[in-house]
Amino acid sequence: MNGTAATHSTVTVYGAYGHTGRFVVAELAARGYRPVLAGRDAARLAASTEATGHEARPAPVDDPAALDRALAATAAVINCAGPFAATTGPVIEAALRAGIPYLDVAAELEANLDTFAHYADRARREKAIVVPAMAFFGGLGDLLVTTAMGDWTHADEAHIAYGLSYWHPTAGTRLSGAVSRERRGAHRLRYSGGAWQRRTDAPPTAEWLFPAPMGPRQVVTEFTMADVVTVTDHLPISDVHTHMALDAARDIASSATPAPTATDELGRSDQTFLVDVIVRADGVERRAVASGRDIYAVTAPLVVEALDRVLTGRIRTTGVASAGRIFDAPDFLTALAPHIELTTDA
Repeated sequence: MNGTAATHSTVTVYGAYGHTGRFVVAELAARGYRPVLAGRDAARLAASTEATGHEARPAPVDDPAALDRALAATAAVINCAGPFAATTGPVIEAALRAGIPYLDVAAELEANLDTFAHYADRARREKAIVVPAMAFFGGLGDLLVTTAMGDWTHADEAHIAYGLSYWHPTAGTRLSGAVSRERRGAHRLRYSGGAWQRRTDAPPTAEWLFPAPMGPRQVVTEFTMADVVTVTDHLPISDVHTHMALDAARDIASSATPAPTATDELGRSDQTFLVDVIVRADGVERRAVASGRDIYAVTAPLVVEALDRVLTGRIRTTGVASAGRIFDAPDFLTALAPHIELTTDA
C-alpha cells in the first residue's frame, strides 16, 4: 500500500478527552482520518463530541462488550487512557478480538513491561500488531537510539538525556506515576549488564553536557523511563540509562506544580525539550539529538505517524514491537520534521 491508502480510515481513540488524547484526535483529523472518541467517562465524551463533532462510544474498561462496540468497524485503536496498568490489557484484548492494530502512548515502565511479557507470544502467533509506548517517552528515544546505532550490530551503552525546560504534569501523568510507585514499592528499576536490576538506593545526580544552546545541566541519572523498555526490546546494548533534567524531576515530584497551560492556538504549552542520545561501542561514540515543543503535544504526531505506517504496510515486523523494531527509524524521524528538529552523526 502507498502512504495515502489509509486516508479516511476510522480510528478509535480510547481516552480521547484526556490532555494527550485531544492532541491525538486533532492530529488524526488533520491527516484525514475519522476519529471515534471512546473512554470511560460518558459525560466527558459527550462534551468532546459537542466540541469536535466526532462520534462518541462510551466504554468502561471492565466491560468487554462495550469495548468491542467502541472498536467495531474501525481500522485501529490508539490507547491514550492512563493509568495504563488498568487499560492496556483490556484494550489490547479488544483489539485482538477485532483483528485490528493497537497502539498506545504509555509512559508507565511497568505497564510496558507487562505488554511485552503478556502479549509477545500471542501477538506473534496471530500476526497482530501491538505498538506500545509510541510517545515522547518510549517511542522517540527508541527511534533516536536506533538511528544512532546505524550499522552497528551491538553497543556497550546507550544514554538518553531529557533536557526539559520544565515539566508541568497532567492529571493523567500524576495518576500513572502514583500507580507505578505503588507497584514498585521501595524499589526502582535500572537496566545494566544486559538485565533489569531492582535497586533501593536513590538515583544519583550528575552534570550532563547537552548540545548548544542548552549546555551543561544537572540531571537525575537512572531516571528510568519507557525508552529503556523499548530500546532493550530489540537492540543488543548492555547498559541503557535515561537521565532527567533535575529541575524537571523536581517539578513532577512536587504536588504544587501546576498542570500544563496552553499558550498557542493548537493548545500547546511553551515547554521546550531537547532529547540527547549517546551510544557507545568499542570506544566509539555516536549521537542523535531531537528538540521541539511540548512533550504531550508532540506525542500526537509520533503516534499518528506510526498509525499511518502500520495501516499503509510500512512496517518491518508484526507482534508486540517497539518503534525502533517495527519502523525504519531514520525515515520515521525525517517524517517528523515539522514537529522535531533532528541532528545526528550516525
